[in-house]
Amino acid sequence: MAEEQIIGEQPPTPNSIPSTSSSSDHQNSANASSMILLRIMSKRRTWVCLFVGVYTVLLSLSWNFLKSVLSWYESTLIDSSSSSGSVYSGWSALYASVVLGVAFGILSMVAALAVAVPATLVTWITVLVLLTFFGKPRRALVTEGKKLTADITGFVVKVLIKEGNIVAALCAVLGYFVFVRNSRDNNTGSLGSD
Repeated sequence: MAEEQIIGEQPPTPNSIPSTSSSSDHQNSANASSMILLRIMSKRRTWVCLFVGVYTVLLSLSWNFLKSVLSWYESTLIDSSSSSGSVYSGWSALYASVVLGVAFGILSMVAALAVAVPATLVTWITVLVLLTFFGKPRRALVTEGKKLTADITGFVVKVLIKEGNIVAALCAVLGYFVFVRNSRDNNTGSLGSD
């Protein structure tokens, strides 16, 4: 019966054939560009270049931020010493050290995240492959994968926040003592020159 319908149909005329060459060309170019992208991203040197590039940008931004906070701090020291004599207020040192602590805490969290993501993905894939080898059905693998993703993500976020807070607190305390010592050295130097 199906053969009768196929035999009974008229062959399409050249005017009735839809033009698919432009859509196939577009699909071929999309496939070629995705293949090129996959080939580029599968190279280890590409990831190394991305890693180095991102860290270069982060370090450049943090260095510029550090220089701007230090110049702000020095300008407040100059303003406070010229307006009130040799009286030093530690509020500007506290503010500058907290800002630097937060900046370095965030930078350390980003650095740790760049290391943690590949390790987390390898762990996740390993556990799912082991569950597959032990005969888990696909539906159970999907639910286990969702639970595993939530557990690993939660654990990584907790560790990153804890490490970022530790680095931020350490940088803030060290920065405060460095700023206070620097301002006292500047004040004693200015008193000796009077």
